[in-house]
Amino acid sequence: MRRTRAAEASQLRETKRSGSSGATVTAVPAPGDSRSKRSSSRAGGRKQTSSRQPSAKRRPKVPPPRAQETGCEEPPPPAELAPLPPPPPPTPATPTSSVSTLDLGEQRERWETFQKRQKLNFEGAAKLLLDTFEYQGLVKHTGGCHCGAVRFEVWASADLHIFDCNCSICKKKQNRHFIVPASRFKLLKGAESLTTYTFNTHKAQHTFCKKCGVQSFYTPRSNPGGFGIAPHCLDEGTVRSMVTEEFNGSDWEKAMKEHKTIKNMSKE
Repeated sequence: MRRTRAAEASQLRETKRSGSSGATVTAVPAPGDSRSKRSSSRAGGRKQTSSRQPSAKRRPKVPPPRAQETGCEEPPPPAELAPLPPPPPPTPATPTSSVSTLDLGEQRERWETFQKRQKLNFEGAAKLLLDTFEYQGLVKHTGGCHCGAVRFEVWASADLHIFDCNCSICKKKQNRHFIVPASRFKLLKGAESLTTYTFNTHKAQHTFCKKCGVQSFYTPRSNPGGFGIAPHCLDEGTVRSMVTEEFNGSDWEKAMKEHKTIKNMSKE
């Protein structure tokens, strides 16, 4: 027992000795060494910055060469425009004739009385007298539709010759009418209130007021150059008598051949 304990103790001593002899020792740098390294690194950085070359200076901008230097000629200055001629003098207005400028002589008082009685201006009174002279034997009739939107005047005889047509449309609307040339008819107002119906050959223009529906005049197929006037749409006071003639419009072509005067009723 004593020998074994002594052997174990000797082994422990040897182990301690071998561990102390094989240990590695790490050297700790002194504080002064780190400061020297920092100063050396700063010095190296200064050397690097001092070794950089200075940047090149900017070159001044050179203006482009002039036209003479390049050999190109400059465009000539624009030519001066010639002054426009003065405008022509205005044409003097033609003076309008009036009662005071006309030499009516002893008829002046009669003329002025006529104007007042007819309630017409100078032009209207002159037109009435000229129409009466040109349409000798005729009177001026006036008329229109029911609502008054359409008004007209027509020069015709005081003794009217009325046609009573029995064609399909005239029979339905009782289209009794007398025929006058277009030059003797004048629409006074209501052109925008008119509308027209046509059918078959579309030569007859059945014009009527689109407000009240009354046909006071139209363009007949027998006389496309004139107007057919409804005598029942005339104002009172100018019709002296009426004679009615039946016209067989249901056989229109045959009736036109047999009738001798209806074709010429729209001629002057």
